[in-house]
Amino acid sequence: MKALVAMSGGVDSSVAAALMQAEGYDVVGVTLKQWAGAGGEMPVAGCCTVGDAEDARRVAAQLDIPYYVLDYVDEFRAGVVERFGAAYMEGRTPNPCIECNRTVRFRALLERTVALGCDVLVTGHHARIRHDAGGYHLLTATDPGKDQSYVLHMLGQDELARIRLPVGELTKAEVRAIAAELGLRTAGKPDSQDLCFVGAGDYRDFLRREFPEAARPGPVVDTAGAEVGRHEGTVDFTIGQRKGLGVAMGEPRFVVDIQPATATVVIGRKTDLEVAGCELRDVSFVAGTPPPGEGLAAKLRYRSAPVSAALERHGDNWRLRFSSLQVGVAPGQAAVMYRGDEVIGGGTIARTFRPAPHPAY
Repeated sequence: MKALVAMSGGVDSSVAAALMQAEGYDVVGVTLKQWAGAGGEMPVAGCCTVGDAEDARRVAAQLDIPYYVLDYVDEFRAGVVERFGAAYMEGRTPNPCIECNRTVRFRALLERTVALGCDVLVTGHHARIRHDAGGYHLLTATDPGKDQSYVLHMLGQDELARIRLPVGELTKAEVRAIAAELGLRTAGKPDSQDLCFVGAGDYRDFLRREFPEAARPGPVVDTAGAEVGRHEGTVDFTIGQRKGLGVAMGEPRFVVDIQPATATVVIGRKTDLEVAGCELRDVSFVAGTPPPGEGLAAKLRYRSAPVSAALERHGDNWRLRFSSLQVGVAPGQAAVMYRGDEVIGGGTIARTFRPAPHPAY
């Protein structure tokens, strides 16, 4: 049996490669080159850097496995970076890691799995896969503090049948202990928190540089439409934001709407942020079919706590209706549905709505 391991240069993918080798697999390591500087080289700051690729190469050498760097810069630019900029220009708050997994990373890696004659694709994500008579199931990680199931919600039965996530069965401390025991150079390497194409800087600076039309100055208005200040670009704001508004109102104010067509930022009280649900687009279900709509929990941001919700049809689309009013629900973010520790599916928040919570709750 042969395994293709996506090696990011971090400790998780390093240990994933070692674990698959210990199981008797012939392992091939690969790194996707997804972003390049002006000279065409991998970035030197952030994640997915030239240093990360070098760490991956050295771990592969320690494990005595073949290792390749695959160029997907053009696909990443079109599928992730351009969509990231477009979302901000439309007043939405995107999650580029999800878009990367959906449009580039897993598609590319699964294609290479076949091309290189491998049986399974392995990544260092902290999530778990189970298989039974009902099919393949995507579950949260053993270590809840490192769970990454949220960014994998778009994986379906065909993908899960060919993927292994070995470190999802371990805590982060156990992963680092295995790496240290094996003498892997990544054992103590800190986790990256940066967007690979932004690097060590601020994503707002990146947007101003790459998508200057998204940084058009405009008014800050209250919910009655009265101008109360000015701003330097809607890219500086996201729904629910409280700090950095540049407006003194005597009591807390929050961003409640972004209107990029007129470069307008609307601020209001916390109660103005309360919504009863959201409409979703690009919805997918892990099982391939919609689940029963009741008894679900939804995560509305990567690190947010799940909220009780019901899924319902709304014309050709889907709606999530929350059991209680929620604040800071931002269009562009993913809403991922769970039942217990199992991922049911998810989609992108298209818009929110404010009617009263469903009486069934």
